[in-house]
Amino acid sequence: MKYKIYTLGCKVNEYESEVIANLLENHGYIKDDNPDVCIVNTCTVTNTADSKSRKMIRSLRRRYPSAILVVMGCMIQNKKDKLDIDADIIIGNQKKTEIINYLKDYQDKKIYVVEDMDKAVFEDMSLNNFDLTRAYIKIEDGCDNYCSYCIIPYVRGHVRSKSHEKVLAEARALIASGHKEIVLTGIHTGHYHDGNYSFADLLKDLVKLDGLKRLRISSIEITEINDEVLKVIEDSSVLVNHMHIPLQSGNDEILKQMNRKYDTKYFINKCAKIKEIKPDMNITTDVIVGFPGESDEQFEDCVETIKKIGFTKVHVFPYSDRAGTKASFMENKVPGNVKKERVRRLLEVSKELELDYMNKHLDTEVTFIPEVYEDGYLTGHTANYLLIKAKGDENLLGKEVTVKISKVQYPYLVSEIKAFELI
Repeated sequence: MKYKIYTLGCKVNEYESEVIANLLENHGYIKDDNPDVCIVNTCTVTNTADSKSRKMIRSLRRRYPSAILVVMGCMIQNKKDKLDIDADIIIGNQKKTEIINYLKDYQDKKIYVVEDMDKAVFEDMSLNNFDLTRAYIKIEDGCDNYCSYCIIPYVRGHVRSKSHEKVLAEARALIASGHKEIVLTGIHTGHYHDGNYSFADLLKDLVKLDGLKRLRISSIEITEINDEVLKVIEDSSVLVNHMHIPLQSGNDEILKQMNRKYDTKYFINKCAKIKEIKPDMNITTDVIVGFPGESDEQFEDCVETIKKIGFTKVHVFPYSDRAGTKASFMENKVPGNVKKERVRRLLEVSKELELDYMNKHLDTEVTFIPEVYEDGYLTGHTANYLLIKAKGDENLLGKEVTVKISKVQYPYLVSEIKAFELI
């Protein structure tokens, strides 16, 4: 049997699709562009995401009319009571790993599996078919923040976590198979807990593992960077000098309307503390512009807050109504042309901050792990997520390479190799 998977949305969706692909291939399925089984892993973070998911489903049904069409994920979970899609197997956000059994059971009669997420437990998943540089471990699922613009807590359920023994065992297996970097991921990663065993406890145990060169957190809320986490940041060189911390707005009134759990003063002070501990820390962020009621003055507050914190990259998103959220009922919606201009402005600010951070590293020596070889050049990231480009040999892929940075060629830092691992 041949299969193909189409994934929309976030890194967690991408991870889960890789797990499903791995399961299929372990049972004799072959990835192919003329599939017998089409799988769509949907997103529902915005109304636009719903539209893209539906368009994908319709397109695949037309293109591969004889294939078994499997649709799963967040849009299914969100629309469970009013689904109007043409699919053969429908799965929500639980039991995705049962895909093999559902395919075996399918006999021209639709299969529908959408669980109550209020009762959801953590669905163990693991994966070991990454490249030899970076591997992901999904340690957590669900969210309890209930930001006013976000549907995710309703479709992913409450926070639930993988047992720390399983996380550590998975990490050891990944290291043994040659992975040098592990990325911890989840919907609300920093809220991980296993009984009284906290996220900081997990970090402390992971950084002690023999052979692990880098530990990276995919994203973490500012309120979860407590004193224990700060202590790990201070004491360990394995936990990388890069953190992605969503700000969402740099104005206190908008943050309150968003139901975020901090104000700008708290965020600024915590980032200052992080940089006091690790001066070269690369802090990136997410920001939503054009939230209902956001005035020009409030947007300018946001710009100034971003500059004051000194982010090195800002991922900018125009606000989009998500039906069913509190924000979707708010008045004073910001016109589309205003949101577009604010996005443009913030992207300019982001590039200025990014270039400033890159230029600070000119003429310095850094270590990176090459991930791609193309046209005689190696490209890959440093621990603090600078993107390096250096002329070199393909046999250096996945090894630690020391380079001297000579030039900024956005988005790359062009460098010269000075030393590398011999094994």
